[in-house]
Amino acid sequence: MSLEPRRIQVLLPLPLSGPFDYLADRSTPLTAGDFVTVPLGSRILQGVVWNMSPGKNEVAADKLKPIAGKLDLPPLPASLMTFIDWVASYTLSPLGAVLKMAVSVPRVFDRAKKKTFYRLVSDLPDKLTEGRRAVATLDVPKDIPMALKTWAELAAVGEGVVRGMVKAGQMIAVEVMGDEPYPEPDANHPGPELSPEQQKAARHMQEMVLAHNFKPVLLEGITGSGKTEVYFEAIAEALKAEGGQILVLVPEIALTAQWLARFETRFGSAPVVWHSELTPASRRRSWWAVVNGSARVIVGARSALFLPFQDLKLIVVDEEHSGTFKQEDGVMYHGRDMAVVRAMQANCPVILASATPSLETILNAEAGKYDWLYLGERHGTAELPDMTAIDLRNHKLSTGTWLSEPLREALAKNLECGEQSLLYLNRRGYAPLTLCRTCGHRMECPHCSAWLVEHRKGERLTCHHCGFSCGKPNVCPECDNKDTMVACGPGVERVAEEVSELFPEARIAVMASDEISSPAQMRQVIDSIERHEVDFIIGTQIVTKGYHFPMLTLVGVVDADLGLGGGDPRAAERTWQQLEQVAGRAGRAERPGQVFFQTYSPGHPVMRALISGDGQEFLEQEAQARELQKLPPFGKLAAIIISGSDYNGVTKTARRISALAPKDKRITVLGPVPAPMSYLRGKHRFRLLVKAEKPVKLQKTMGQWLSSCALERGVYIQVDIDPYSFF
Repeated sequence: MSLEPRRIQVLLPLPLSGPFDYLADRSTPLTAGDFVTVPLGSRILQGVVWNMSPGKNEVAADKLKPIAGKLDLPPLPASLMTFIDWVASYTLSPLGAVLKMAVSVPRVFDRAKKKTFYRLVSDLPDKLTEGRRAVATLDVPKDIPMALKTWAELAAVGEGVVRGMVKAGQMIAVEVMGDEPYPEPDANHPGPELSPEQQKAARHMQEMVLAHNFKPVLLEGITGSGKTEVYFEAIAEALKAEGGQILVLVPEIALTAQWLARFETRFGSAPVVWHSELTPASRRRSWWAVVNGSARVIVGARSALFLPFQDLKLIVVDEEHSGTFKQEDGVMYHGRDMAVVRAMQANCPVILASATPSLETILNAEAGKYDWLYLGERHGTAELPDMTAIDLRNHKLSTGTWLSEPLREALAKNLECGEQSLLYLNRRGYAPLTLCRTCGHRMECPHCSAWLVEHRKGERLTCHHCGFSCGKPNVCPECDNKDTMVACGPGVERVAEEVSELFPEARIAVMASDEISSPAQMRQVIDSIERHEVDFIIGTQIVTKGYHFPMLTLVGVVDADLGLGGGDPRAAERTWQQLEQVAGRAGRAERPGQVFFQTYSPGHPVMRALISGDGQEFLEQEAQARELQKLPPFGKLAAIIISGSDYNGVTKTARRISALAPKDKRITVLGPVPAPMSYLRGKHRFRLLVKAEKPVKLQKTMGQWLSSCALERGVYIQVDIDPYSFF
């Protein structure tokens, strides 16, 4: 007698609010987390078994479709499924949209192809050529097969050498299913000698790893104090656990070339890398290595949180203060905060490392929710640089120039001494605005309410929001006058032009995301700086990411006031963090460093904190100001963004949402108003800001509120819990 098929729920990686019911044959072994194929309309899609015992049955069994099959994949770990549920609930996002972040890998469900790898034979001859001896003596397990290219790269020989060994019978072919395994980092590989202060912090974190329990720890240390080497000791401890996996989150994976080199030096091999710029084949290989447990250490951007780790032993969030951990579209979440949740659900420790921790993290440490480790000494003989504010009200800039006389003199002296200088301006391109000096017409993006940024390469005007690009016109589009379009304000390219005019023989490198878009390009630039083939580095915020250049002794901040304006409640904190980080690039070795801040507001609390070195007092003042206004972390914030191509539909929806706002004295709704970026990628945008007191269950309240609001056709809403940008 055949058994009735059972009802299960399958979640699809689509923007759906929940799983669908299907029928599964009882003879098919299934468990929650298994990957299956199911019909949806006329399509066959891949999904995940989300619930083996559905509760309320809203659809009769005879109307349900059977699953098409089960895929030969390890199931999603229970901790990841719990995490996906939690993120969807917290961010008010569709559950299927969050699942998509965990399985959005091209061809991930395809069957692995058979490949040919090679391994050394056990009885190699005594006499070998120099190249073949380099292959034969590699410090790698001799029984693990690798691709010809990998053997050649590890031995630093041509692939022809390896092919010759195959032909001579010194290597044999091995047919394997799937990809070549990643080399495993060596936990016992010797590391550098740590200072007593570093050793104490490292021991604390090693004990946390050995305890196998959830525990957040803030690792705070001044720039150059060796935080990375300290948390490397925790990684080494976690690697000793059989099969354990470690996740390291970094703000921007394309900019971590120095970090990857330090990791390889410390552990003898590179970690598995995860970010959006990988080729589809590389992403698939990394995903499979994570899900089958062979990837031991994964370094990645915030999306790596959604990888299917089998046995997480440790999470590290490097530069935890960085705003780039915040996802600003799709599912809006903060990578740092979600890393703490992921660690809690995997029951493992999480390390938050920074020289300038976020106010939220500091308050959690002060409250005892996080352990707090502090490194107050620069490693070795290095000392903190001297800080000087240049008051631009007294040292006025000449027309068309952006460097004051005191800064020019310091740059000249530094060049004469054979040392390197860094000029920092967090503004890409040549100029942020191009206008007509006759009629005042400003070049704007046709798809966004934003000015077009001039880039001298190719003489292009580009929108940094949607990517629109056009040539710089010779004739004003408004008044038809010729040769009247002029650049206004400086970007890094314009500063580089001024430096080139001041010091014609100097060697200049521009570090901005327009110039550097991959780890390989960044590695080339870093190598040239380390070889002292560069005198002046001119860069945006990508130069603040922990780089160590021994000959860099002078930092000049071209516009220290940039970023202090606007309605962002974190503007002062973020500016202080960026400037403190960029200042920390100076004098990281034996030679002393100096930092100059060009400013029109030397009395601003941020400037006073930088010059005095008293960041603690500044953060205390920030905390008091936010507590008074009941802003995060003393209250709750959420943004509602309404967008669509029809302006009237957007405004109607925005007003309707505002009219249905909850009547609760603990909740304040501001708006609706046009967003600062009121037209973006061809869509009109309105915003509401929701302020709530700490005890309010904001997600529940907003979920009920927004579900009662009917949307106009073609209008979309997004919810951003605890917004970090207000564009």
